[in-house]
Amino acid sequence: MAYRQTPAVKARLDETKRAIVTAATELIHDHGYAGCSMARVAERAGVATGTTYRFFPSKGELFAEVFRKAVAREVAAVTEAGNRAFAQQSPHEAAIAAVRTFCHRALKSPRLAYALLAEPVDPLVDAERLVFRAAFTDLFATVVEAGIARGEFPRQDPKISGAAIVGAINDVLLAPLVQHADPAATIAELEAFVSRALGATINPGATNPGEVADHAHP
Repeated sequence: MAYRQTPAVKARLDETKRAIVTAATELIHDHGYAGCSMARVAERAGVATGTTYRFFPSKGELFAEVFRKAVAREVAAVTEAGNRAFAQQSPHEAAIAAVRTFCHRALKSPRLAYALLAEPVDPLVDAERLVFRAAFTDLFATVVEAGIARGEFPRQDPKISGAAIVGAINDVLLAPLVQHADPAATIAELEAFVSRALGATINPGATNPGEVADHAHP
């Protein structure tokens, strides 16, 4: 007779898996990807190292799961900020709100952000990084498309513009994340750059990026 997993056993296994993923997430927040090991995850989760491998046969598989969950949280937060600005103001303000939220959340958890954006990782984790970029590209492309429809932005390929914004954010954020550049100035410059890149028709008399960035704040 084939073994059938009881609800109690399944619940216990699910709880153990959640504890492992939570422990791995906490460790990557504290130490980055390179500073995490399966043994450290097991210790943090309060399980044997072998138990960790039972659920995730490799570090790559475990942290791919961590990245999937982290990406879902970040996309949800940035989408919410963009949608709120879109509903209350305009597509241009939605783009700025999305950029600002992305940056502030990254700088709040710098080790996790560096792991998500640029740290050398296992190929399985790197695949999730591509999903991360694609999700944000789609988000910005949607905003750009709405801005074109409303006459706020000139005609352009929304997908290419969205990908360019995501690429700019990823690269520019490395300065405050790794080189300890001034985060406030970096975000202001990035917001101004996005406004210029999209061709937003705001504050035409501004003579420097800071003026445009200041105007972009609600």
